[in-house]
Amino acid sequence: MAWEAAFLLWVQNTVRQDWLDPVAVRFTQLGHAGLVWIIVTLVLLIIPKTRKVGCACVIALMMTLVFCSGILKNVFARPRPYTQIPGLHLLGPQASDWSFPSGHSCTAFSVGGICLARLPKKAGIPIIAAATLIALSRLYVGIHYPTDVIAGVALGIAIALAAMKLFDVIDTRFEAWKEKRKQQYHA
Repeated sequence: MAWEAAFLLWVQNTVRQDWLDPVAVRFTQLGHAGLVWIIVTLVLLIIPKTRKVGCACVIALMMTLVFCSGILKNVFARPRPYTQIPGLHLLGPQASDWSFPSGHSCTAFSVGGICLARLPKKAGIPIIAAATLIALSRLYVGIHYPTDVIAGVALGIAIALAAMKLFDVIDTRFEAWKEKRKQQYHA
C-alpha cells in the first residue's frame, strides 16, 4: 500500500494541473452510477444494426452491478485513499461506497470491451478510449488506489468476455427456437 500512496501523492503533486483538474473531474463524473454506459447501451439497443451488441452490454451491466458493486466491494471493504493517506486531497465529492475494485473502471471496461470487440473500429476505439480516460481519472482525482483501478479494469474485461459468451449462447438458442417455430408454422 505504501507504493500506492506514494503514487497518488506523486499524481497530486506532479501531474495535477489547474487547467486539467476540471477535465478529470468531468471524466470521472461521466462514470457516476454507470450513466454514460447505460446511455451507450440504450443507443445500441435502439439501433437495429447494433441491438445484439446492446443486449450483451445489458448483460455486462447487470454482471458488473452484482459482482463488482454488490459483492466484491463489500467483501473487501477497502476504505477510500483520501481517508487513509495524509495530504491526499480529493477533487470532487466523496464516495459513499468502498474503494476496491473501482466500479467506474469495471463498468467502463465491461461495456467498452464489448463495444471494442463487436462494433466497427471507428466506434469501438473512441468508446474504449473514453473508458480508459474514466479509469485514469479515478486516480487523478484521488478517489481510488491504483490496484482498485487495475482490478476494476481486469474484472470489466472478464465480465465483457463472459457477457459476450453468455449472449452468444442465448442468441444461438433463440435463433434455433425461432427457426423451429417457423418450420412448425409452415408445416
